[in-house]
Amino acid sequence: MLQDRRNQMIDMITRQRTVTNEQLMETFDISIETVRRDLKYLEQHGHLRRVYGGAVLNTPMGGEPEYANRANEHADAKHAIAAAAAKLISPKDCVFLGVGTTVQAMTQYMKDLGEFTAFTNALRTAIALSEIPGCNVVLPGGQLRTRELTLSEFPSEECIANFNIDKAFIGTGGITEDGITDYHIGEARLHKQLVKNAKQAIALIDSSKFGVRAMTNLCSLQEIDIVITDKHAPKEMVRLLEKRGVQVIIA
Repeated sequence: MLQDRRNQMIDMITRQRTVTNEQLMETFDISIETVRRDLKYLEQHGHLRRVYGGAVLNTPMGGEPEYANRANEHADAKHAIAAAAAKLISPKDCVFLGVGTTVQAMTQYMKDLGEFTAFTNALRTAIALSEIPGCNVVLPGGQLRTRELTLSEFPSEECIANFNIDKAFIGTGGITEDGITDYHIGEARLHKQLVKNAKQAIALIDSSKFGVRAMTNLCSLQEIDIVITDKHAPKEMVRLLEKRGVQVIIA
C-alpha cells in the first residue's frame, strides 16, 4: 500500500509538474507528516524536488515546456484566472498582455470593454485582440521566437519604454519565496521593465507554477501589485505574498 501510494504520487506530479502538500493530504487521506516522509523518499530517488508547500517535477531549470502542451494543461484554472484578470481592465485603459497561455486566454473575456489600447509581444494574442471591437493593438517589434511566436530583445524594450502602461499582465515560468522567474532571457527582461514602469503589475500564475524556479529572475514578490491564481495555490505562499504587500485574487 505504501509503495502503491508513492507510485500514484509519481504519476500525479508527472502529469501536473507540481503538487501541494494540501493536494496530497486530500487525495490520499494522509497526514502532513506522512506527506513529508513520502516526498523526502521520492526526492531521494530523483522523482521530484521538494519546495515550499509541496514538490515539483525534477526537471532542468532551463527547460521550457512546449507551447502546445502548455495550452492544454490546467485549462480550467487558466481560464478562471484569465476571466478574473480581464475584469480588472477598464474602458480607455492602456494595457500590456505578455507571453503565456493564461494571458492569451484573457482575450476571450475582453469583448465588451469599449475602446482600449493593448500592447503585446505575443503574435497569437495580437491576432485574438484584433478581433475585439474597439481594441487598438500595438506590436512592439523585436526578434521573433519562431516556435513561441513572440517578440523580444532590444527593439521591444525600446518601444515599450516610450509608453505609459496602466496595467501589465504578465505570465511567468515559476514562483517561489525568492521571487518570480521565467525561461527566456529576452522576454524576462521586457517583463521586468514593465513591472517597474506600469501603474499596476499583475501576474497570472496557476498553481502548477508555485515552487517552480525557471532559469531567469524576473522580479521579487513585492514588486508585483496583484497575483491572480487558482484555489490549489499553496496556502503558505498565498500568506507570504499577502505579507509582502501583494494582493492575491483566487479565481
